[in-house]
Amino acid sequence: MSKAEKLILRLLEVPADFSWDELVRVLAMYGFHERPGSGSHRRFVNESTGKMITGLVKPHHPRKHVARGYLRKAIEYLDLKADI
Repeated sequence: MSKAEKLILRLLEVPADFSWDELVRVLAMYGFHERPGSGSHRRFVNESTGKMITGLVKPHHPRKHVARGYLRKAIEYLDLKADI
């Protein structure tokens, strides 16, 4: 099993300690990149499909763990359960 597959399986577990960097890596695997903006809310765009994910909040506390609700939102948007 590749590192990418392991990371996706970890995301599907919706762990309390999933980092922002890990979420950005998963989104990048699906062709999304972060659009510049201000504040904590982030937008991710897939230029080839034109799809956009909005409303993900980058944590600003020292732990940098993403809230589980945002992980669920990313899983639902990417429809990851169908892939695995």
